[in-house]
Amino acid sequence: MSWKQQLANSINTPDQLADHFDIDPEPLRAVAARYPMLITPHYFNLIEKPGDPIWRQCVPAMSELAADDQPEDSLNEQAFAPVPAVVHRYPDRALLMVSGQCAGYCRFCTRKSRVGTAALCFSSEQIVAGIAYIVDSPGIKDVILTGGDPLLLNDDRLDDILSRLNRIPHVEMVRIGSRVPVTLPDRITPQLCRILSRFQPLYLNTHFNHPRELTVESAAACARLADAGLPLGNQTVLLNGVNDDPAVMIELCRGLLKMRVRPYYLHSLDQTRGTSHFRVPVERGLEIIAGMRGQVSGLGIPQYVIDPPGGEGKIPLLPENLLEVGDSLRIQTSLGVIELPNRRRWNVV
Repeated sequence: MSWKQQLANSINTPDQLADHFDIDPEPLRAVAARYPMLITPHYFNLIEKPGDPIWRQCVPAMSELAADDQPEDSLNEQAFAPVPAVVHRYPDRALLMVSGQCAGYCRFCTRKSRVGTAALCFSSEQIVAGIAYIVDSPGIKDVILTGGDPLLLNDDRLDDILSRLNRIPHVEMVRIGSRVPVTLPDRITPQLCRILSRFQPLYLNTHFNHPRELTVESAAACARLADAGLPLGNQTVLLNGVNDDPAVMIELCRGLLKMRVRPYYLHSLDQTRGTSHFRVPVERGLEIIAGMRGQVSGLGIPQYVIDPPGGEGKIPLLPENLLEVGDSLRIQTSLGVIELPNRRRWNVV
């Protein structure tokens, strides 16, 4: 079965879930209507039982509709969008939004209110206009293709976008953010790898969150990418009930290194509406990082970061730069001291 056929055969309703598991689909219909649901056959087969770490990442939960005061655009991306398909937050790099679809909608996604909807669907003309903005912005050295998942584009469309970026003299590197090595590894075809290999330096950051995601198929997909010359990194999100345990993170990061994927970031969950039940206290994240030291190679310890609301940019979380931990966090940064809410006492469902 081709990757497109697998995508077409994905589970996208609670009623399909109920065909396989003893659950009542009725309460979940409203959640799936608000935030799209899609689980590829590959990823669905990793679920062992309702509520397990794979289930929590991909199956709607009523907690997503719980009232909270969090924004839908938690990183304030709209304020940094000079044209519709570009987010230009840092002087030397920009996001180019090339796809509004994913091979699986993560329930903790920062863009969960937009991904898979018309709100994150950009036309070819808008993408070309985004590339034109990059052409006219010589300070941009680094372009990150994101969305949605860029690798859900057809080969020829992706080739065209990378070719256009490759012709811009001041763009020194391109990065792709993709979860398809996790959710749809068959998308990483030899043909795709041949295309990607032509555009060096090209980096790919993927998104494994749990050791059970390190399947034979995913390892083969990562091997094809690495053999094509792409340096691979991984960005993990710290999630309650999924990976908030040092032993789990050690197993994950050891497994990633075996697959030639360098653990890059461990993200404190963005403060996005509908994700509060996944939040892990910052103190616990620091304990996990401390628990990994001496147990796994330094190559396998990701940088623990928080992306504060408002779009200020990622801040490393280290014991030495946390000035105060309580109902709020006071963090020493290169730009001074900032204070953030430390939302530790969410009701967990």
